[in-house]
Amino acid sequence: MQRRAIGLLALPALAPAQAQMAARIALLHMNDFHSRHSAIAGNSAACREGAPCYGGSARLAAAVAEGRADAASAGRAAMLLDGGDQFMGSLFYTHHRGLAEAAVQRAIGTAAMAIGNHEFDNGPETLAGYAEAVPFPLLSANMDASRSAALAGRVRPWVEFALGGARLAVVGLTTPDTANISSPGPDIRFTDPAEAAERAIWEARRSGPCTVVLLSHLGLNADRRLAESLPGVDVILGGHSHTLLANGLADAAGPHPVMARGVRIAQAGAHGRYLGRLDLDIAADGRVLGHGGAVRELHGDLPEDAGVAALVASLGAPLEELRRRPVAQLPRMLDTAPCGVSPCEIGTLVAQSLRQAIPDAQIGWMNGGGIRAGLPAGSVTWGDVLTSLPFQNTVARMVLRGHAIQAALEIGVARWPAVAGRFPQLAGLRFTLLQGAPAGSRVGAVEVEEGGQWRPIDPSRAYVVATNNFLRRGGDGFTMFRDEALEAYDQGPGLEEALVTWLIARR
Repeated sequence: MQRRAIGLLALPALAPAQAQMAARIALLHMNDFHSRHSAIAGNSAACREGAPCYGGSARLAAAVAEGRADAASAGRAAMLLDGGDQFMGSLFYTHHRGLAEAAVQRAIGTAAMAIGNHEFDNGPETLAGYAEAVPFPLLSANMDASRSAALAGRVRPWVEFALGGARLAVVGLTTPDTANISSPGPDIRFTDPAEAAERAIWEARRSGPCTVVLLSHLGLNADRRLAESLPGVDVILGGHSHTLLANGLADAAGPHPVMARGVRIAQAGAHGRYLGRLDLDIAADGRVLGHGGAVRELHGDLPEDAGVAALVASLGAPLEELRRRPVAQLPRMLDTAPCGVSPCEIGTLVAQSLRQAIPDAQIGWMNGGGIRAGLPAGSVTWGDVLTSLPFQNTVARMVLRGHAIQAALEIGVARWPAVAGRFPQLAGLRFTLLQGAPAGSRVGAVEVEEGGQWRPIDPSRAYVVATNNFLRRGGDGFTMFRDEALEAYDQGPGLEEALVTWLIARR
Protein backbone atom coordinates (compact mmCIF):
# COMPACT_ATOMS: atom_id res chain seq x y z
CA MET A 1 0.00 0.00 0.00
CA GLN A 2 1.56 3.31 -1.04
CA ARG A 3 1.24 6.37 1.09
CA ARG A 4 -1.22 8.82 -0.44
CA ALA A 5 -3.68 11.52 0.44
CA ILE A 6 -7.07 10.14 1.38
CA GLY A 7 -9.99 12.22 0.26
CA LEU A 8 -12.59 10.23 -1.65
CA LEU A 9 -15.20 10.87 1.01
CA ALA A 10 -15.58 13.89 3.23
CA LEU A 11 -15.74 12.83 6.85
CA PRO A 12 -18.71 14.17 8.83
CA ALA A 13 -17.66 17.15 10.89
CA LEU A 14 -16.73 16.37 14.48
CA ALA A 15 -18.32 18.30 17.32
CA PRO A 16 -16.21 21.01 18.92
CA ALA A 17 -13.48 19.61 21.13
CA GLN A 18 -14.66 18.55 24.56
CA ALA A 19 -11.94 18.34 27.18
CA GLN A 20 -14.06 16.56 29.76
CA MET A 21 -13.57 12.81 29.93
CA ALA A 22 -16.72 10.86 29.12
CA ALA A 23 -15.58 7.23 29.23
CA ARG A 24 -12.79 5.01 30.53
CA ILE A 25 -12.33 1.71 28.70
CA ALA A 26 -9.81 -1.11 28.32
CA LEU A 27 -9.24 -2.90 25.01
CA LEU A 28 -7.78 -6.35 25.55
CA HIS A 29 -6.18 -7.44 22.29
CA MET A 30 -4.52 -10.47 20.73
CA ASN A 31 -3.52 -11.50 17.22
CA ASP A 32 -2.02 -14.35 15.19
CA PHE A 33 -2.88 -17.10 17.66
CA HIS A 34 -2.34 -19.78 15.03
CA SER A 35 -4.08 -22.61 16.87
CA ARG A 36 -1.55 -22.71 19.73
CA HIS A 37 -3.93 -24.18 22.30
CA SER A 38 -1.14 -26.01 24.12
CA ALA A 39 1.69 -24.15 25.84
CA ILE A 40 4.65 -23.21 23.65
CA ALA A 41 8.40 -22.86 24.07
CA GLY A 42 10.18 -19.56 23.53
CA ASN A 43 10.60 -20.34 19.81
CA SER A 44 6.85 -21.10 19.48
CA ALA A 45 7.46 -24.84 19.10
CA ALA A 46 5.71 -27.31 21.38
CA CYS A 47 6.74 -26.90 25.01
CA ARG A 48 9.21 -29.50 26.26
CA GLU A 49 9.30 -30.78 29.81
CA GLY A 50 11.77 -28.84 31.93
CA ALA A 51 11.87 -25.85 29.54
CA PRO A 52 10.14 -22.48 30.05
CA CYS A 53 6.58 -22.54 28.71
CA TYR A 54 4.28 -19.73 27.64
CA GLY A 55 0.70 -19.24 26.62
CA GLY A 56 -1.79 -21.93 25.77
CA SER A 57 -5.54 -21.38 25.68
CA ALA A 58 -6.15 -22.15 29.36
CA ARG A 59 -3.49 -19.66 30.45
CA LEU A 60 -4.78 -17.11 27.96
CA ALA A 61 -8.30 -17.50 29.35
CA ALA A 62 -7.02 -16.83 32.86
CA ALA A 63 -5.16 -13.74 31.69
CA VAL A 64 -8.24 -12.41 29.89
CA ALA A 65 -10.36 -12.92 33.02
CA GLU A 66 -7.76 -11.19 35.17
CA GLY A 67 -7.54 -8.34 32.67
CA ARG A 68 -11.28 -7.82 32.76
CA ALA A 69 -11.38 -7.93 36.56
CA ASP A 70 -8.46 -5.54 36.90
CA ALA A 71 -10.03 -3.13 34.43
CA ALA A 72 -13.35 -3.26 36.29
CA SER A 73 -11.64 -2.49 39.60
CA ALA A 74 -10.14 0.58 37.94
CA GLY A 75 -13.55 1.70 36.70
CA ARG A 76 -12.97 0.66 33.10
CA ALA A 77 -15.28 -1.34 30.85
CA ALA A 78 -13.32 -3.98 28.93
CA MET A 79 -13.67 -6.01 25.74
CA LEU A 80 -11.46 -8.50 23.87
CA LEU A 81 -10.61 -7.89 20.20
CA ASP A 82 -8.73 -10.29 17.91
CA GLY A 83 -6.52 -9.21 15.00
CA GLY A 84 -7.00 -12.42 13.01
CA ASP A 85 -5.07 -15.54 11.95
CA GLN A 86 -6.60 -17.89 14.47
CA PHE A 87 -6.24 -20.68 11.89
CA MET A 88 -3.27 -22.94 11.06
CA GLY A 89 -0.29 -23.87 13.18
CA SER A 90 -1.04 -27.04 15.14
CA LEU A 91 -2.84 -30.36 14.92
CA PHE A 92 -5.80 -28.74 16.67
CA TYR A 93 -6.46 -26.86 13.44
CA THR A 94 -5.51 -29.78 11.20
CA HIS A 95 -8.14 -31.96 12.83
CA HIS A 96 -10.89 -29.51 13.81
CA ARG A 97 -10.53 -27.00 10.95
CA GLY A 98 -11.29 -23.89 13.00
CA LEU A 99 -13.89 -25.32 15.35
CA ALA A 100 -11.35 -25.71 18.18
CA GLU A 101 -10.49 -22.03 17.82
CA ALA A 102 -14.20 -21.13 17.78
CA ALA A 103 -14.81 -23.11 20.98
CA VAL A 104 -12.00 -21.37 22.85
CA GLN A 105 -13.00 -17.92 21.58
CA ARG A 106 -16.54 -18.50 22.81
CA ALA A 107 -15.15 -19.48 26.19
CA ILE A 108 -12.93 -16.41 26.57
CA GLY A 109 -15.51 -13.96 25.24
CA THR A 110 -14.03 -12.53 22.05
CA ALA A 111 -16.09 -9.51 20.95
CA ALA A 112 -14.96 -9.21 17.31
CA MET A 113 -12.21 -10.47 14.99
CA ALA A 114 -10.60 -9.22 11.82
CA ILE A 115 -10.26 -11.89 9.15
CA GLY A 116 -6.63 -12.85 8.57
CA ASN A 117 -5.12 -14.44 5.50
CA HIS A 118 -4.77 -17.84 7.20
CA GLU A 119 -8.51 -18.00 7.68
CA PHE A 120 -8.58 -18.87 3.96
CA ASP A 121 -5.92 -21.60 4.00
CA ASN A 122 -8.50 -24.31 3.42
CA GLY A 123 -10.84 -22.24 1.32
CA PRO A 124 -13.96 -20.14 1.95
CA GLU A 125 -16.03 -23.17 2.96
CA THR A 126 -13.86 -23.85 6.02
CA LEU A 127 -14.10 -20.19 7.03
CA ALA A 128 -17.89 -20.36 6.58
CA GLY A 129 -18.09 -23.30 8.99
CA TYR A 130 -16.09 -21.34 11.53
CA ALA A 131 -18.32 -18.28 11.02
CA GLU A 132 -21.36 -20.38 11.89
CA ALA A 133 -19.68 -21.50 15.12
CA VAL A 134 -18.78 -18.09 16.56
CA PRO A 135 -21.25 -15.61 18.11
CA PHE A 136 -19.20 -12.50 17.34
CA PRO A 137 -18.82 -10.53 14.08
CA LEU A 138 -16.04 -11.29 11.58
CA LEU A 139 -14.78 -8.05 10.10
CA SER A 140 -13.12 -7.02 6.84
CA ALA A 141 -14.00 -3.73 5.18
CA ASN A 142 -11.74 -4.39 2.19
CA MET A 143 -13.01 -7.88 1.40
CA ASP A 144 -15.87 -8.35 -1.06
CA ALA A 145 -17.50 -11.74 -0.52
CA SER A 146 -20.77 -10.91 -2.27
CA ARG A 147 -20.12 -13.46 -5.05
CA SER A 148 -19.11 -16.24 -2.67
CA ALA A 149 -21.82 -18.81 -2.01
CA ALA A 150 -20.06 -19.77 1.23
CA LEU A 151 -19.34 -16.33 2.71
CA ALA A 152 -21.85 -13.85 1.27
CA GLY A 153 -23.47 -12.04 4.18
CA ARG A 154 -21.14 -13.55 6.80
CA VAL A 155 -18.53 -10.77 6.93
CA ARG A 156 -19.13 -7.20 8.03
CA PRO A 157 -16.95 -4.16 7.26
CA TRP A 158 -17.35 -2.66 10.73
CA VAL A 159 -19.34 -3.00 13.91
CA GLU A 160 -20.48 -0.55 16.57
CA PHE A 161 -20.05 -1.17 20.29
CA ALA A 162 -21.32 0.81 23.27
CA LEU A 163 -18.64 0.34 25.92
CA GLY A 164 -18.60 2.13 29.24
CA GLY A 165 -20.29 5.20 27.80
CA ALA A 166 -18.09 5.28 24.70
CA ARG A 167 -19.31 4.66 21.16
CA LEU A 168 -16.72 2.51 19.37
CA ALA A 169 -16.61 1.85 15.63
CA VAL A 170 -14.40 -1.20 15.04
CA VAL A 171 -13.34 -1.56 11.40
CA GLY A 172 -11.76 -4.79 10.13
CA LEU A 173 -9.02 -4.90 7.47
CA THR A 174 -7.40 -7.91 5.76
CA THR A 175 -4.11 -7.95 3.89
CA PRO A 176 -4.74 -7.85 0.12
CA ASP A 177 -1.84 -10.31 -0.22
CA THR A 178 -4.32 -12.98 0.89
CA ALA A 179 -5.08 -13.58 -2.77
CA ASN A 180 -1.45 -14.69 -3.28
CA ILE A 181 -0.48 -16.29 0.01
CA SER A 182 -3.65 -18.20 0.86
CA SER A 183 -6.60 -19.86 -0.91
CA PRO A 184 -9.60 -17.50 -0.97
CA GLY A 185 -10.69 -18.73 -4.40
CA PRO A 186 -11.90 -16.70 -7.39
CA ASP A 187 -15.07 -15.33 -5.81
CA ILE A 188 -13.44 -13.32 -3.02
CA ARG A 189 -12.06 -9.91 -3.97
CA PHE A 190 -9.73 -7.76 -1.85
CA THR A 191 -9.72 -3.99 -2.28
CA ASP A 192 -7.51 -1.15 -1.11
CA PRO A 193 -7.55 -1.09 2.73
CA ALA A 194 -7.25 2.69 3.00
CA GLU A 195 -10.20 3.39 0.73
CA ALA A 196 -12.30 0.72 2.41
CA ALA A 197 -11.46 2.03 5.88
CA GLU A 198 -12.27 5.57 4.83
CA ARG A 199 -15.75 4.55 3.69
CA ALA A 200 -16.39 2.65 6.91
CA ILE A 201 -15.23 5.60 9.04
CA TRP A 202 -17.47 7.99 7.09
CA GLU A 203 -20.42 5.66 7.55
CA ALA A 204 -19.76 5.29 11.29
CA ARG A 205 -19.42 9.01 11.86
CA ARG A 206 -22.66 9.83 10.05
CA SER A 207 -24.46 8.67 13.19
CA GLY A 208 -22.51 10.93 15.51
CA PRO A 209 -19.23 11.10 17.41
CA CYS A 210 -17.34 7.86 17.91
CA THR A 211 -13.91 6.46 18.59
CA VAL A 212 -12.56 4.60 15.54
CA VAL A 213 -10.56 1.42 16.10
CA LEU A 214 -9.02 -0.30 13.09
CA LEU A 215 -8.73 -4.03 13.76
CA SER A 216 -6.03 -4.56 11.19
CA HIS A 217 -4.50 -7.69 9.71
CA LEU A 218 -2.10 -5.72 7.51
CA GLY A 219 1.19 -5.67 9.45
CA LEU A 220 2.92 -2.91 11.37
CA ASN A 221 4.42 -1.04 8.40
CA ALA A 222 1.06 -0.85 6.65
CA ASP A 223 -0.58 0.24 9.91
CA ARG A 224 1.91 3.10 10.20
CA ARG A 225 1.13 4.23 6.67
CA LEU A 226 -2.59 4.16 7.40
CA ALA A 227 -2.13 6.19 10.58
CA GLU A 228 -0.13 8.82 8.70
CA SER A 229 -2.47 9.16 5.73
CA LEU A 230 -6.00 8.31 6.85
CA PRO A 231 -8.01 10.89 8.79
CA GLY A 232 -10.44 9.91 11.49
CA VAL A 233 -8.54 6.96 13.00
CA ASP A 234 -7.97 6.88 16.76
CA VAL A 235 -6.50 3.43 17.44
CA ILE A 236 -5.07 0.58 15.35
CA LEU A 237 -4.93 -2.88 16.91
CA GLY A 238 -2.79 -4.83 14.50
CA GLY A 239 -1.72 -8.28 13.42
CA HIS A 240 -0.12 -10.19 10.52
CA SER A 241 3.51 -9.13 11.10
CA HIS A 242 3.72 -10.92 14.50
CA THR A 243 5.22 -7.75 15.99
CA LEU A 244 5.64 -7.39 19.71
CA LEU A 245 5.02 -3.80 20.77
CA ALA A 246 5.64 -3.69 24.51
CA ASN A 247 7.36 -1.76 27.25
CA GLY A 248 10.05 -3.59 29.18
CA LEU A 249 9.79 -6.98 27.43
CA ALA A 250 12.64 -8.68 25.60
CA ASP A 251 12.44 -8.73 21.78
CA ALA A 252 9.94 -5.87 21.64
CA ALA A 253 10.13 -3.95 18.37
CA GLY A 254 8.74 -0.77 19.91
CA PRO A 255 6.65 0.65 22.74
CA HIS A 256 3.02 -0.12 23.53
CA PRO A 257 1.50 1.74 21.84
CA VAL A 258 3.51 3.18 18.96
CA MET A 259 2.35 6.70 18.14
CA ALA A 260 1.94 7.88 14.53
CA ARG A 261 0.28 11.24 13.82
CA GLY A 262 -1.62 10.95 17.08
CA VAL A 263 -2.87 7.42 16.32
CA ARG A 264 -2.13 4.70 18.87
CA ILE A 265 -0.88 1.47 17.24
CA ALA A 266 -0.64 -1.77 19.23
CA GLN A 267 0.21 -5.39 18.42
CA ALA A 268 0.85 -8.33 20.76
CA GLY A 269 3.36 -10.67 19.16
CA ALA A 270 1.88 -14.03 18.20
CA HIS A 271 0.95 -17.59 19.22
CA GLY A 272 -0.82 -16.64 22.46
CA ARG A 273 2.40 -15.81 24.29
CA TYR A 274 1.23 -12.26 25.01
CA LEU A 275 -2.01 -10.47 25.80
CA GLY A 276 -2.29 -6.73 25.21
CA ARG A 277 -4.33 -4.24 27.15
CA LEU A 278 -4.78 -0.67 25.91
CA ASP A 279 -6.55 1.63 28.36
CA LEU A 280 -8.22 4.68 26.81
CA ASP A 281 -9.69 7.82 28.32
CA ILE A 282 -12.24 9.15 25.84
CA ALA A 283 -13.87 12.56 25.49
CA ALA A 284 -17.52 13.15 24.65
CA ASP A 285 -16.64 13.78 20.99
CA GLY A 286 -14.83 10.41 20.74
CA ARG A 287 -11.30 11.79 20.89
CA VAL A 288 -8.76 9.82 22.91
CA LEU A 289 -7.52 12.04 25.71
CA GLY A 290 -4.97 9.63 27.13
CA HIS A 291 -3.88 6.02 27.19
CA GLY A 292 -2.25 3.43 29.43
CA GLY A 293 -2.09 -0.32 29.83
CA ALA A 294 0.60 -2.84 28.90
CA VAL A 295 1.35 -6.11 27.13
CA ARG A 296 1.56 -9.09 29.45
CA GLU A 297 3.76 -12.10 28.78
CA LEU A 298 1.90 -15.27 29.76
CA HIS A 299 4.55 -17.18 31.71
CA GLY A 300 4.16 -20.74 32.85
CA ASP A 301 3.57 -19.67 36.44
CA LEU A 302 0.25 -18.03 35.50
CA PRO A 303 -2.57 -20.33 36.71
CA GLU A 304 -4.70 -21.91 34.01
CA ASP A 305 -8.45 -21.57 33.68
CA ALA A 306 -9.78 -24.99 34.68
CA GLY A 307 -12.77 -24.90 32.34
CA VAL A 308 -10.73 -24.00 29.28
CA ALA A 309 -8.05 -26.52 30.26
CA ALA A 310 -10.74 -29.22 30.23
CA LEU A 311 -12.03 -27.94 26.89
CA VAL A 312 -8.56 -28.10 25.34
CA ALA A 313 -8.06 -31.61 26.72
CA SER A 314 -11.30 -32.77 25.08
CA LEU A 315 -10.36 -31.10 21.80
CA GLY A 316 -6.93 -32.71 21.98
CA ALA A 317 -8.22 -36.23 22.57
CA PRO A 318 -8.56 -37.11 18.85
CA LEU A 319 -5.07 -35.82 17.98
CA GLU A 320 -3.24 -39.01 18.91
CA GLU A 321 -5.46 -40.83 16.47
CA LEU A 322 -4.53 -38.19 13.87
CA ARG A 323 -0.83 -38.88 14.46
CA ARG A 324 -1.49 -42.51 13.57
CA ARG A 325 -3.46 -41.62 10.45
CA PRO A 326 -1.78 -42.71 7.17
CA VAL A 327 -1.16 -39.95 4.64
CA ALA A 328 0.85 -41.75 1.93
CA GLN A 329 2.50 -44.94 0.77
CA LEU A 330 6.20 -44.82 -0.16
CA PRO A 331 7.88 -47.53 -2.24
CA ARG A 332 11.13 -47.21 -0.28
CA MET A 333 12.54 -45.58 2.82
CA LEU A 334 13.70 -41.98 2.46
CA ASP A 335 16.90 -41.43 4.44
CA THR A 336 18.37 -38.14 5.68
CA ALA A 337 21.99 -39.38 5.66
CA PRO A 338 23.02 -37.72 2.37
CA CYS A 339 21.07 -34.49 2.91
CA GLY A 340 24.02 -32.56 4.38
CA VAL A 341 26.32 -33.07 1.38
CA SER A 342 24.13 -33.62 -1.66
CA PRO A 343 20.58 -33.49 -2.97
CA CYS A 344 18.54 -36.19 -1.23
CA GLU A 345 15.19 -37.65 -2.07
CA ILE A 346 13.42 -36.54 1.10
CA GLY A 347 14.96 -33.06 0.77
CA THR A 348 13.67 -32.74 -2.77
CA LEU A 349 10.25 -33.92 -1.61
CA VAL A 350 10.08 -31.27 1.11
CA ALA A 351 11.32 -28.57 -1.29
CA GLN A 352 8.62 -29.57 -3.78
CA SER A 353 5.98 -29.35 -1.05
CA LEU A 354 7.18 -25.84 -0.15
CA ARG A 355 6.92 -24.72 -3.76
CA GLN A 356 3.46 -26.24 -4.02
CA ALA A 357 2.32 -24.42 -0.85
CA ILE A 358 2.98 -20.98 -2.40
CA PRO A 359 0.82 -20.63 -5.53
CA ASP A 360 3.23 -18.39 -7.46
CA ALA A 361 6.54 -19.87 -6.25
CA GLN A 362 9.06 -20.85 -8.90
CA ILE A 363 11.64 -22.30 -6.50
CA GLY A 364 11.41 -24.41 -3.35
CA TRP A 365 14.38 -24.25 -0.94
CA MET A 366 14.85 -26.38 2.19
CA ASN A 367 17.92 -26.81 4.40
CA GLY A 368 18.95 -30.43 4.83
CA GLY A 369 19.45 -29.91 8.57
CA GLY A 370 15.80 -28.97 9.01
CA ILE A 371 14.78 -32.54 8.18
CA ARG A 372 15.43 -34.47 11.37
CA ALA A 373 14.30 -37.96 10.41
CA GLY A 374 13.56 -39.95 7.30
CA LEU A 375 10.26 -41.43 6.19
CA PRO A 376 9.59 -45.17 6.26
CA ALA A 377 8.83 -47.45 3.36
CA GLY A 378 5.18 -48.37 3.12
CA SER A 379 2.61 -46.49 5.17
CA VAL A 380 3.60 -42.95 6.21
CA THR A 381 1.59 -41.39 9.05
CA TRP A 382 1.08 -37.87 10.31
CA GLY A 383 3.31 -38.84 13.24
CA ASP A 384 6.12 -39.82 10.86
CA VAL A 385 5.91 -36.41 9.18
CA LEU A 386 5.94 -34.60 12.53
CA THR A 387 9.03 -36.57 13.55
CA SER A 388 10.72 -35.63 10.30
CA LEU A 389 9.79 -31.92 10.58
CA PRO A 390 9.57 -31.27 14.34
CA PHE A 391 10.37 -27.54 14.61
CA GLN A 392 6.94 -26.07 13.77
CA ASN A 393 8.55 -23.90 11.11
CA THR A 394 6.25 -22.18 8.66
CA VAL A 395 6.42 -21.85 4.89
CA ALA A 396 7.89 -18.49 3.90
CA ARG A 397 7.56 -16.63 0.61
CA MET A 398 10.22 -14.25 -0.64
CA VAL A 399 11.11 -12.50 -3.88
CA LEU A 400 14.84 -12.49 -4.69
CA ARG A 401 16.96 -11.33 -7.60
CA GLY A 402 18.89 -14.03 -9.41
CA HIS A 403 22.22 -12.74 -8.11
CA ALA A 404 21.03 -13.14 -4.51
CA ILE A 405 19.97 -16.71 -5.25
CA GLN A 406 23.41 -17.44 -6.68
CA ALA A 407 25.05 -15.95 -3.58
CA ALA A 408 22.81 -18.09 -1.37
CA LEU A 409 23.88 -21.23 -3.22
CA GLU A 410 27.49 -20.35 -2.43
CA ILE A 411 26.57 -20.14 1.27
CA GLY A 412 24.80 -23.46 1.00
CA VAL A 413 27.91 -25.30 -0.28
CA ALA A 414 30.56 -23.28 1.61
CA ARG A 415 31.39 -26.17 3.97
CA TRP A 416 31.25 -28.91 1.35
CA PRO A 417 32.46 -31.71 1.43
CA ALA A 418 31.88 -31.54 5.19
CA VAL A 419 28.33 -32.38 6.27
CA ALA A 420 26.35 -29.18 6.86
CA GLY A 421 22.72 -28.58 7.70
CA ARG A 422 22.72 -25.59 5.35
CA PHE A 423 23.20 -27.73 2.22
CA PRO A 424 20.35 -26.67 -0.11
CA GLN A 425 17.58 -29.09 -0.99
CA LEU A 426 15.86 -27.62 -4.03
CA ALA A 427 12.87 -27.81 -6.33
CA GLY A 428 12.70 -25.80 -9.55
CA LEU A 429 16.37 -24.82 -9.20
CA ARG A 430 19.55 -26.74 -9.98
CA PHE A 431 23.24 -25.94 -10.11
CA THR A 432 26.62 -27.43 -10.90
CA LEU A 433 28.95 -27.94 -7.94
CA LEU A 434 32.58 -27.21 -8.85
CA GLN A 435 34.21 -29.73 -6.54
CA GLY A 436 37.79 -28.47 -6.74
CA ALA A 437 36.96 -24.79 -6.28
CA PRO A 438 37.43 -22.84 -3.02
CA ALA A 439 34.52 -21.72 -0.86
CA GLY A 440 32.75 -18.77 -2.46
CA SER A 441 33.45 -20.01 -6.00
CA ARG A 442 31.95 -23.50 -5.97
CA VAL A 443 28.71 -22.80 -7.84
CA GLY A 444 28.87 -23.20 -11.59
CA ALA A 445 25.90 -23.10 -13.94
CA VAL A 446 22.56 -22.29 -12.24
CA GLU A 447 19.24 -23.05 -13.92
CA VAL A 448 15.59 -22.40 -13.09
CA GLU A 449 12.77 -24.63 -14.28
CA GLU A 450 10.23 -22.73 -16.36
CA GLY A 451 7.39 -24.35 -18.24
CA GLY A 452 9.00 -27.76 -18.00
CA GLN A 453 12.33 -26.52 -19.38
CA TRP A 454 15.53 -25.55 -17.60
CA ARG A 455 16.80 -22.04 -18.35
CA PRO A 456 19.91 -20.19 -17.09
CA ILE A 457 19.16 -17.98 -14.11
CA ASP A 458 19.00 -14.25 -14.86
CA PRO A 459 20.99 -12.36 -12.19
CA SER A 460 18.80 -9.26 -12.51
CA ARG A 461 15.42 -10.98 -12.62
CA ALA A 462 13.17 -11.36 -9.58
CA TYR A 463 12.11 -14.91 -8.67
CA VAL A 464 9.52 -16.11 -6.13
CA VAL A 465 11.12 -18.54 -3.67
CA ALA A 466 9.32 -20.70 -1.11
CA THR A 467 11.43 -21.67 1.91
CA ASN A 468 10.97 -21.93 5.68
CA ASN A 469 10.82 -19.06 8.14
CA PHE A 470 14.10 -20.07 9.82
CA LEU A 471 16.06 -19.64 6.59
CA ARG A 472 14.07 -16.59 5.48
CA ARG A 473 15.14 -14.76 8.63
CA GLY A 474 18.81 -15.38 7.92
CA GLY A 475 19.29 -18.75 9.62
CA ASP A 476 22.21 -21.01 8.65
CA GLY A 477 24.08 -17.96 7.33
CA PHE A 478 21.59 -17.04 4.58
CA THR A 479 21.66 -13.33 5.38
CA MET A 480 20.63 -12.43 1.84
CA PHE A 481 17.25 -14.05 2.48
CA ARG A 482 16.80 -11.62 5.36
CA ASP A 483 18.43 -8.53 3.88
CA GLU A 484 17.85 -8.69 0.11
CA ALA A 485 14.30 -10.01 -0.21
CA LEU A 486 12.22 -7.62 -2.29
CA GLU A 487 9.13 -9.07 -0.63
CA ALA A 488 8.90 -11.42 2.34
CA TYR A 489 6.21 -13.19 4.32
CA ASP A 490 7.18 -15.78 6.92
CA GLN A 491 3.88 -17.01 8.29
CA GLY A 492 2.63 -19.50 5.73
CA PRO A 493 1.27 -22.93 6.65
CA GLY A 494 3.38 -25.25 8.77
CA LEU A 495 6.01 -27.28 6.93
CA GLU A 496 4.40 -30.49 8.12
CA GLU A 497 1.03 -29.35 6.74
CA ALA A 498 2.62 -28.50 3.39
CA LEU A 499 4.37 -31.87 3.17
CA VAL A 500 1.24 -33.85 4.08
CA THR A 501 -0.79 -31.90 1.51
CA TRP A 502 1.83 -32.68 -1.14
CA LEU A 503 2.01 -36.36 -0.20
CA ILE A 504 -1.77 -36.74 -0.32
CA ALA A 505 -1.90 -35.00 -3.71
CA ARG A 506 0.64 -37.48 -5.11
CA ARG A 507 -1.27 -40.59 -4.00
